[in-house]
Amino acid sequence: MTAGPAQAAEVSYATKCVPPPGVGLPDVNGTTKVEITAPATAKVGDTVDVVWKFTQAASKNPDIVDLPANSVQPSGTLKAAGAQSADVAMSGPRQNPAIPKGAAMVLSDMKGTLKLTAAGQVTLTPDAYVVNALSTDTKCAPTEAVQPAATINVTAGEGSSEPSSASPSPSPSPSTSPGTSPGTSPSPSSSPSGDTPTDFTGKVVDVPYTCQSPIGEKKATSPVQIDATKNGGGYDLTVQFKKSVMDSPVAIPADSVKPSMRVVLGGSDRGSVTVTGPTNASPIAQGAPIEIPDLTGTYKPGATGESTLSPGVLIVEALGTTTTCTPDSTSVSLTLDTEEQASGASGGSASGGASGSTPTSGGLAETGAGDHGTLKALGLVAGTAVLLGAAVFTFLPGRRWLR
Repeated sequence: MTAGPAQAAEVSYATKCVPPPGVGLPDVNGTTKVEITAPATAKVGDTVDVVWKFTQAASKNPDIVDLPANSVQPSGTLKAAGAQSADVAMSGPRQNPAIPKGAAMVLSDMKGTLKLTAAGQVTLTPDAYVVNALSTDTKCAPTEAVQPAATINVTAGEGSSEPSSASPSPSPSPSTSPGTSPGTSPSPSSSPSGDTPTDFTGKVVDVPYTCQSPIGEKKATSPVQIDATKNGGGYDLTVQFKKSVMDSPVAIPADSVKPSMRVVLGGSDRGSVTVTGPTNASPIAQGAPIEIPDLTGTYKPGATGESTLSPGVLIVEALGTTTTCTPDSTSVSLTLDTEEQASGASGGSASGGASGSTPTSGGLAETGAGDHGTLKALGLVAGTAVLLGAAVFTFLPGRRWLR
């Protein structure tokens, strides 16, 4: 990277910040003050470093909880315009002093890089940003036209004359990636050779959960994303929870929380897929969010056509207790063009999760003793427990399902 001396300029703009859903806080209208540092001069072909420094965030820490040190992470977008147009992805480290309730937010400096592709003046203007704290996102966006905060004078040199988007700095963790937002259409990623796509990225969907735990009922909304990688005739699934759905009522030691979820199949297929996650690697303090790790499992299509995958019931086992979180409503996160597999049961049977987990079949709600042969053909024998929705049913010979 080569460029001239750095310049710094501050700009302020009216901003609306939207708190995370489910916390009961109103939107905040405030003023953001930003200082942008970038080279004053550079050449076509240079990749320049840009720094976004918050001199004032638009919102304060609400009067709910004290934020501990190193618990807040900013990310955002810087607009490049003029000789070239680009969105520069900016992100900062999770680095802050302790912030008391009601105190001003202290956000770390964000950094990004921009490759210059055309001679002339390139202006840099701050745009929307996200403040991630305790696994929740507060989204802030300008409510007025923002003035450029810095200008780079770009002279002719070695490099492409074609417009190029900015190269982002290393992105934050999946739970805070600024590029993902609800409503993003699933987009397959092609293999390097240009063959049929094998990776499929789902959109983030907000799922309102009602959680029944040993200490009572709690409601929370969590953004959830389902991704898939084609593996032979099946798909390896990964489910990401972008936000915790519950806080820990007690201190929990490491290796004692085990999550799992049922991914609901729709469209051409029916049934569900079990995905599971690892136990917690670190202890969880009382009152701290119980972070849900990536959940994985395998989907073997039971039908040919367009199959949909939606987040379903979440089960969290901890310290010998079980918390069941049932979606109040759900939405399709991923749609796949599937082909029925010989190992996939008719009607949309699917399996996944930890080794040894029992596959379940879609379409079973209740059966009489006369259906014992059908159940046996499906591999369900006396004592087999099956999770359907938020309830567990156990099959006993000569009886109906016992709930």
